[in-house]
Amino acid sequence: MSRAPLRHLTATIAVAVLVGPAAAPGAARTPGSSTPAPGQVRTVVRDAATGAPVPRACAALVPVDAAALTAVTIGEDQVGRGGGCSDEQGVLLSSEVAPGAYRLLVRPYDATVHGWQWVGRHGGTGERERAQVVQVRSGAMTDAPNVRLDPAGTVVGVVTDAATGAPVPRARVMVVPYVPDPKYDDHGPMTDENGRYTITGLGPYRWPVQFAAAGFATVWSGGVGSRAQARTVRVRPQQSATLNQALPAGTPLTGTVRVDELLTYAQVIAFDAATGDLAGVADVGDAYLLRLLPGQRVKLRCDCSYAQSVWHRDAAGFDAATPVRVRRTPTVVDFDLG
Repeated sequence: MSRAPLRHLTATIAVAVLVGPAAAPGAARTPGSSTPAPGQVRTVVRDAATGAPVPRACAALVPVDAAALTAVTIGEDQVGRGGGCSDEQGVLLSSEVAPGAYRLLVRPYDATVHGWQWVGRHGGTGERERAQVVQVRSGAMTDAPNVRLDPAGTVVGVVTDAATGAPVPRARVMVVPYVPDPKYDDHGPMTDENGRYTITGLGPYRWPVQFAAAGFATVWSGGVGSRAQARTVRVRPQQSATLNQALPAGTPLTGTVRVDELLTYAQVIAFDAATGDLAGVADVGDAYLLRLLPGQRVKLRCDCSYAQSVWHRDAAGFDAATPVRVRRTPTVVDFDLG
């Protein structure tokens, strides 16, 4: 995996406070505040084969709650905003963690030796839903499963236009969805002029992969709109697995945006209505254009104003937002931030 997403993930998980789900009634609270007291998460990172501690492996605490997962903005991976890195003894301690349920995504410092993994109860996995859920409680220390890092492998492939078979250049290829930044386009693996891409540094498991490109619907491997339905690719240690993907045009979802002062890099973001996964991102002028797959149900957020973001229809957040069902005919959703 390129240096850019590694730098960004390290910076992202270094932020101590994560916006997470509310604590259970009766949870401890910070003195003088109605905010639940944060908790801590502890684990140990080791080499799966030798048992030796692995320093400088960083873990992101990815919220299970779909609404918390949508707390992502321009240039960010969809990994939440809490985590930590292991010390020389392999001990990884995450402090100031908001109470809630999380899964751990671990990224080793040297991705040529060890691969990324979602942390399972008895080892790594490439599928988020198979990772162990860690429940962080207010004011308490939580022991997560020990992390056992496996050797890294690679995924290569070609991305094409489903209608013409032509290669698609500059397609984003992701194992963790992220919101692109129009100004900086070196965030992660992208296809070259021949539609070819390479993802390095993945653990030897089955991984779903997301593909996104201008003018096409964003899809998971296998050409589907949901991570749960993705056709995973089997990564093997020190080998290259092949995963090709054709991108469909999808159904246009368009709308106008009325705002007193448009944000410099304004975006409308579509999230899967059930899981909170990113489903598409569109740049905004007076209007926007998303392309989505028929059958998808999404919730839309307009990051268009300097004042605040707005969920459709004028909702306070993801949970209260109105789902939009994508059909085979174009759909219109307007935003009024005036």
